[in-house]
Amino acid sequence: MTKSLMLTGAFGVASLLAGTALGQEYSFTFQSSDPAGNPNFVLQQGWTESVAEATGGRVEIELLPVGSIVEHNETQDAIAAGILDGHITDTSYFAGRDAAFGLIANPVGAWSAPQQMFDFINEGGGKELMNDILEPYGLHFIGATTPGLEAFVSAVPLDGVDDLQGLKMRAPEGLVQQVFAAAGAAPVNLPGSEVFTSLDKGVIDAADYSVFSTNQAQGLHDVAPHPVYPGFHSMPLVEISMNKQAWDELPADIQEALEQTVRDFAQHQVDALAAADEEAVAEAEASGDVTVHNWSDEERAKFRAIAMGEWESVAEQSQNAQRVYEALTAYLREEGLLE
Repeated sequence: MTKSLMLTGAFGVASLLAGTALGQEYSFTFQSSDPAGNPNFVLQQGWTESVAEATGGRVEIELLPVGSIVEHNETQDAIAAGILDGHITDTSYFAGRDAAFGLIANPVGAWSAPQQMFDFINEGGGKELMNDILEPYGLHFIGATTPGLEAFVSAVPLDGVDDLQGLKMRAPEGLVQQVFAAAGAAPVNLPGSEVFTSLDKGVIDAADYSVFSTNQAQGLHDVAPHPVYPGFHSMPLVEISMNKQAWDELPADIQEALEQTVRDFAQHQVDALAAADEEAVAEAEASGDVTVHNWSDEERAKFRAIAMGEWESVAEQSQNAQRVYEALTAYLREEGLLE
C-alpha cells in the first residue's frame, strides 16, 4: 500500500468520525467499476442521490469512477483497509480469490431475465450467501444490480442449441468459453476492439459482446444481422458492498434505507436499460436488414443444462463455490427453470 493511499484511507475515516460527531451524519466514498459518463455510472450517481433523500440527508455517498483510487480489481482490499468505504462492481473481478465469486457473478446460462437473479438474491438465499463469502474479507453485501441480460451477436441465424455446433465465436476466457465449448461452439478470445472487423471479414460468425442497444449503436448488426434477443447466456451480477465494520455501526433504519434504495435502483437501472434496448430493437427491425431471434424456453433450458456441467467443474474449486452451485441449482429447480 502506498503512503498516499494510506493517507487517503486515514482521511476517509477521519471524515466519517467528524460527520458522526456533528449529528449522526455519515459520509462515505465508493468507487465504481464503470468510467465517468458511462450510462451505468450515471445511473449509479442517481442511486447516491436517492440514498441522501431516503435518509433525510444523514448519509452522503461520493461515487468515484473506475481507477480513481485503486484499480478495479483492488477495491476489496481497499475497502477492508478503509481506503474506500464501498464499491459498485462486477463480482467476477475477484474470481481469482475464490471461484465462488465468479460462479455467483455470472453463472452462464442461468438467467433469462433480471428478475430471476433479483429473486434468487433477495428471496432465494443469494444475499445471505454473498455475505458468507464477502464478510471474511471485511465487506458487507448491501444488494445487487445488473445492466441486464446481454444480447448475442450473430452473422448467421441461431434459433437454438443445435445451431451452436461448430459456431466460430468470440467469448472471454473462463466460464463463458467453457460453456459455449461444451455446447459445441468453437470459442476464441478476441479483444472487444476486434469484434466488428472479425465479424465483417468472416473470421468469426458470432460474439458474446454487450447489451442490444450497445451492439446496435456500435454498428455490429450491420455485419451480424441475426442477433439473439433477449440473450440466453450472460448477465453479470454487480454488487454494492461496503466496509463491514462501518455497516455494523450504522443504525438499523439507515441499514434498511440503504438496502431498499439498492433494490429500487436495481429495478430502475434494469428498466432504463431495457427501454434503451427495446428502442434499439425497434430501430433494427424497422431497417428490414436485421432479424431478431428469440430462443424458446425449451432451448434456453437446454443451454442451461449444458452450462450446469461447467458449473460443477467450478464448484470443485472451493467450498464456497460448491455452496453457490448447490444454492443456485436448488433455486432453478424450485422455479422450474431446469429441464
